[in-house]
Amino acid sequence: MTTRKIPGRGSSSSAQRISSGPARLRILLALPAAAAAAAALAACSSSGASSPSSSGSSSTSSSPTAAAAGTVTTATIAGVTVLTSSKGFTLYSFAPDTPTTSKCNGPCAKAWPPVKGPVTAAGVTGTFGTITRSDGSVQATFDGHPLYAFVGDTAPGQAKGNGLNAAGGLWHEITTSGTAAPAPAGSSSSGSGGGGYGY
Repeated sequence: MTTRKIPGRGSSSSAQRISSGPARLRILLALPAAAAAAAALAACSSSGASSPSSSGSSSTSSSPTAAAAGTVTTATIAGVTVLTSSKGFTLYSFAPDTPTTSKCNGPCAKAWPPVKGPVTAAGVTGTFGTITRSDGSVQATFDGHPLYAFVGDTAPGQAKGNGLNAAGGLWHEITTSGTAAPAPAGSSSSGSGGGGYGY
């Protein structure tokens, strides 16, 4: 890293500027990452409430984790067999949901895109179904749990959303038995806000 004094600041000025090198590159690369993290945090910190004008059908094809209606599959992640999208992205449940109602709308549904229903999965025992979301779209369910993807999972086989306490409740990857997967050690699931059923 090279530094130089900024001219015109007086002889006793201690102001310096980074002119080039790896430090400047790191700073320039860190800024977009910090902005993306702040945006995701803001979306997850919403109350989950939705006004009639907000759109809950945020599962767009631009999201790598959004699962379209059709087929889901399974994968073993950290020793647990879980449901995944056809592209291999982990599917999640939200503790405050009920078997007939999604509590994740608006900004929450942008961070946790609802899986469009109906879906099926070969060789999986359990009941697949659908619910109608507040915006009228159809969301897939498994054993009474509305299904979601997570934008924080950027590649197949990740489960970064498992055990998170965000948007007013706990998130769990969906196991093929229809139960919540155990939260990873050291996760941010401590604290209040769980609620829901069966957890």
